[in-house]
Amino acid sequence: LTIGITGQTGCGKTALLRRIEARGGCGVDCDALYYDLLRTDGALRAALMDAFGHVFLPNGTLDRKKLGGLVFSDPAQLDTLNRIVYSHVRRAVETIRAEKKACGCALFAVDAINLIQSGLAGFCDVTVGITAPQEVRLARIMARDGIERQKAEKRADGGALGQNAGGGEERDDEGQNELHQKRDERHGKKAEAEAVEITLRRESGVGASMGGFLLY
Repeated sequence: LTIGITGQTGCGKTALLRRIEARGGCGVDCDALYYDLLRTDGALRAALMDAFGHVFLPNGTLDRKKLGGLVFSDPAQLDTLNRIVYSHVRRAVETIRAEKKACGCALFAVDAINLIQSGLAGFCDVTVGITAPQEVRLARIMARDGIERQKAEKRADGGALGQNAGGGEERDDEGQNELHQKRDERHGKKAEAEAVEITLRRESGVGASMGGFLLY
């Protein structure tokens, strides 16, 4: 069984992913995967350079300002960027899912802000949309990214498409590991917000029920 998890930045997608993993499932955070591919996927890097020129800094990280300047003023260029990134992310997700299945994982979750736009929803048996109050999202974004409220509001209002140049949730390239570690730690704590309970049934022969998830 493959579950697609989507929703706006700061809504709690990764909280659900971590709870699925804690109950024996497997999954992939496409935000983290995207940044990993920018560093390690030579084919992705080559495709970006073929399409947009030298968009990587001397230290090897993506020149987000330069790439953003090229694509956000030109819808056709943005479409090209998304096609490139989505195709490489989809291929990576397929590879990870096949590896997890070969290892006996019967429940796989895909956490992606652009689940629908990227075509990843087509891999999923079930799609779950996560929501959270605006103030809760803002508090999470500020804590996660170490930014002030004004910048958090801009990111929260960015919508599903174009959270950054490449389709993931906007981050600074430096300090990625620290940010993801902080996010994982925070998802282990209870936040004060309305909870949405979702009951997921394992349909792949691994137990009868996933039980109830409380998403904060």
